[in-house]
Formats: sequence, C-alpha cells, structure tokens
Amino acid sequence: TVVDSEQYLLTVMRYIELSPVRAGLAAHPRDYPWSSYARNAQAATGANSDWIKPHPQYLRIARSAAQRLSGYRALFKAAISKSELAQIRDCTHKGWALGGDRFREDIETRTQRQASSKGVGRPRVAEAEVGNRVRRD
Repeated sequence: TVVDSEQYLLTVMRYIELSPVRAGLAAHPRDYPWSSYARNAQAATGANSDWIKPHPQYLRIARSAAQRLSGYRALFKAAISKSELAQIRDCTHKGWALGGDRFREDIETRTQRQASSKGVGRPRVAEAEVGNRVRRD
C-alpha cells in the first residue's frame, strides 16, 4: 500500500521488521536473514544488506550514523499499538492509502481510484441490532 512517509513510514518499517517475529520465524528481527533490521539498527554489511538504500525518513532519525542506529533500535522497544496494526492491515488488505485525510485525498486525485473507506453502506447486522435490542427476561 502507499504510505504517507511523514506520519507512518517508521511504524510500517517496524511492522515489516517484526513480521517474522509475530510469525514465529525469529525471536528478534535481527535473527531473520531477510530483514533490513540488521542494516538499519546494527550497520550490517553483506549480501543481504548492501543493496538497502536508506529512506529519507530513516535518515531523519538522527544526524550521525551511530545515533541513527541507536534511535532505530529504540523504536523497537515500544510495541505497535493494536489500532496501528489494524490500520496497517486494513489498508494493506484493501489497497487503501495509509495516511491522513489530505494524503489519501491526494492519492485519490492522482490515481483516480478510491484510497480509503468512504464509510458508506449499511451497518453490520450485529452493530445495527445492538441499539435496537429489547431485553427479555
């Protein structure tokens, strides 16, 4: 999905780097051979790392390389919230843009396709019935 890098890129990078951990393929992102974590957090070099080009948002973490590596590692100390996980998954699965209203509107204008939920349609049956239920004992 397209991502508003100003707001969401580092969260999405954490989401991707932690995917092998969530899937039980590695205990830590550094342990997964195809992860860019080793490059971004530990300055690893080699066949799995040398081709990675740092994103400008990553470079904005800190001025020096050492501080940037430390800053990137620090991002992984906090869990990704359930709402952020749900939002990333929802946008990815539905092909929506991940970003604020202005970003999504820009993407819709550029691509001439829907980039977010329009909130249209009938509410789910369970949601509609909650407000209309009468308790019978």
